[in-house]
Amino acid sequence: MTISMTGRPEQTPDEEHRRYSVVHLQSYLHGGTSSLLSTIPTLVVFPVYKTVFRQQIHNSTVHRAVGQLYKEGPVKLYRGVVPPLLMRTLNGTLLFGLQDTLLRQTSLTSQTVIPTSALPALAGFGAGLVEAVVFTPFERVQNVLQNGQNDHQLPTLRSILVRLRSQRLALGYYRAFMPIAARNALGSSLYFGLKGPACSAVAGQGLPPVASSFVSGTLTSMAISLALYPLSVLVANMQAHVGGETKGVMACWRMLWESWQQSVALLYRGASLVILRSCITWGITTAIYDRQQKHSG
Repeated sequence: MTISMTGRPEQTPDEEHRRYSVVHLQSYLHGGTSSLLSTIPTLVVFPVYKTVFRQQIHNSTVHRAVGQLYKEGPVKLYRGVVPPLLMRTLNGTLLFGLQDTLLRQTSLTSQTVIPTSALPALAGFGAGLVEAVVFTPFERVQNVLQNGQNDHQLPTLRSILVRLRSQRLALGYYRAFMPIAARNALGSSLYFGLKGPACSAVAGQGLPPVASSFVSGTLTSMAISLALYPLSVLVANMQAHVGGETKGVMACWRMLWESWQQSVALLYRGASLVILRSCITWGITTAIYDRQQKHSG
C-alpha cells in the first residue's frame, strides 16, 4: 500500500485483487448463512408445504390431503424434509454468490451494450440456469419422497437414489429439467431485477433498512411465486413418480390441464399457502443478506 499526495492510502494491484476475491467469497458466505437462517420457517411449515404438494399431484381438496397425511402418521409427516433444507442452504450460497460474480463481470464488460439497471436481472438469469443444473436432482428426490404412493416401492432414501441412478438422466435425476430451468432462470432474474427498486421505493416511505429489505423481498417473492406457480405444479407432477409411462413437457401439461378441468382456479389450488411460505422465507433471506452485505462493505 502506498500513500497518495492527498494523504489517502492507495491499494496496489495485488491488494485490489485480494479485496476483490474476498468480496466474492463474502457474497457466497452471506447467501448461505441468510438462507440457512431462513430455513427455520421451512421446517416449521413443512407439513403445510407437504399438504399443498399432495393437492398439486392429486388435484384434491385440503381436507382430503390432510386426511392422507393423518392416515400415514407422524413418522412419515416429515419424510422428504431433508432435501429442501439442504437445498435451501446450498441454493442461497450458489444463487447469491454466483449472481454477484456474474454482475461484477458483466459490469466490467457490458458497460456500453446493456443498461446498468438491467445487469442485476441478467446476472440473476444466468445464476438461475446454473442453479437448475445443480439442484434439479435434489428437487427430484424431494418430490419422490413426498409422494405417498412411493412409500411401498421406494421406502428409503437409498432405494430412491439407486432407482434414479439406474435410469437415464432425462428420466431419472433430471426429469423435468426444462420447466425447472425456465422457472429458476425467470424467477432469479425477476428477483434480482426487482429487489433493488422495490427496496428503494419502500425505504422512501421511512422504513429502516432491515424492514425495507424484508418488505421488498416479500413483495418481490409474492409476484414471482404467483406468476410461476403453474411451472412448479408441472414440475411436481412430472417428478413425483418413478418408472411407468413417461410423457414430455407439453404432453404432461395437456394432461394436467384436462385434469384441472381447464380451470385456473383449480390450477392455483393451494397456491396461497405456497406463496405465503415463499414470502416469509425470501423476506427473511433478503433482510439478512442485505444487512450482511452492508456491514461487510
